[in-house]
Amino acid sequence: MDLDSNRKDFTVIKMTDAEKKIGHKFKNSYLLKTALTHSSYANENHTRDNERLEFLGDSVLSLIISDYIFKKMQDIDEGDLTKFRATLVCEQSLASTAEKIGLNELVFLGRGEERTGGRRRPSIISDAFEAVLAAIYLDSDLETAREWLLGLMSGRIEKVLAGEFYSDYKTTLQELVQRNGKGAVSYVTIHETGKEHNKQFTVRVVINGEPAQTGVGRSKKEAEQAAARAALTELKNAKKV
Repeated sequence: MDLDSNRKDFTVIKMTDAEKKIGHKFKNSYLLKTALTHSSYANENHTRDNERLEFLGDSVLSLIISDYIFKKMQDIDEGDLTKFRATLVCEQSLASTAEKIGLNELVFLGRGEERTGGRRRPSIISDAFEAVLAAIYLDSDLETAREWLLGLMSGRIEKVLAGEFYSDYKTTLQELVQRNGKGAVSYVTIHETGKEHNKQFTVRVVINGEPAQTGVGRSKKEAEQAAARAALTELKNAKKV
């Protein structure tokens, strides 16, 4: 462990409040502080950010969710298991779960990120959620992390496994566009940021040659789904489909 457990550059009050909301009492509070520290805050205050913890948390999350759905859905093939897992660990799913415990209000953000609405940005909140999961794992053990995660996500997991949440927005958009004779649908990556293990992609959907909505995700596929979903919402609101 290369995190300095003796660092005290945070308020005890905020960490105590964070522990209550998160639902885990940390033996090493610096793990929690680090998990909640966005890179914008770390750059301004010369401290460690949560990117390493987010990297570990991503793997812990995948293991716990994969193990659970593998045992729960014994008659489901690999393809459907992959779809279920992707739905559960996607950015929007994690951000929504994180907001249930007010994690978005606990993250340490830089002044610029705070001003531009960072607390409402799913990528920031989902990354913090994964970092907190890793912090709980390191502070205790895998079983504790498993109980914490499944306790928060049990309702969402059951709905996803029942088919209530999974939606292939790209396919739905393609079918709607073709049915209404509006032409082809394509996707263009317009922005790519982040380190190799923590990429963020911005993709624009193009309908019949006309630029439409954009979407953001940690993979091109996730960003394309987000863009397709936004385009569907726009078309339906405009009653064009």
